[in-house]
Amino acid sequence: MFRCKLTALDSHNPASFNCKDETEFRNFIAWFEDQKIRHYKIEDRGNLRNIHSSDWPKFFEKYLRDVNCSFKIQDQQEAVDWLLGLDVRLEYGDNAEKYKDLVPDNAKTADNATKNAEPLIHLDVNNPDFKPGVMAMANLLQVQCHDDYLVMLKAIQILVQEHLTQEAVAKANQTKEALPVALDKHILGFDTGDAVLNEATQIL
Repeated sequence: MFRCKLTALDSHNPASFNCKDETEFRNFIAWFEDQKIRHYKIEDRGNLRNIHSSDWPKFFEKYLRDVNCSFKIQDQQEAVDWLLGLDVRLEYGDNAEKYKDLVPDNAKTADNATKNAEPLIHLDVNNPDFKPGVMAMANLLQVQCHDDYLVMLKAIQILVQEHLTQEAVAKANQTKEALPVALDKHILGFDTGDAVLNEATQIL
């Protein structure tokens, strides 16, 4: 449940942390305040560090109030998640310049996929050769003119992909075997008076 946040915050044992284990939970809270949150002065952290004390729950309840956490001690999972979120905010606040330009990996992947799927995005439409080039291709391929040259270019792209790729040309060049037709079995329905003309009419 907390693995991603714990890993991002360089916490110990992010994969195996179990907040339902009371000893592990108390150790984590003491370590987290010491190393991450640091809300208390060093000399005031002793009560949280004394994880075997019967009064530890009372000190932890006070700690939650002191850091303005709305969860209670019985809401262990929620309290841990809230404290992790607090540390993320503190970490970002301390290193805003370091993190402000970072892009999530999934966003990079999506951005790359968009760029790969849309090759026209890399074109420089301000280049003086752009409009004449698009017009020349449109005239050559008989693509209808449009006020937006990018729309025309997109139409040209679709036409090329559908009809002029190697695969499309190969498919178009495939010869289909014609079915033999027995002309003598087809009745014309009328007689022109000329046998040759009758046969030509049957072919048509």
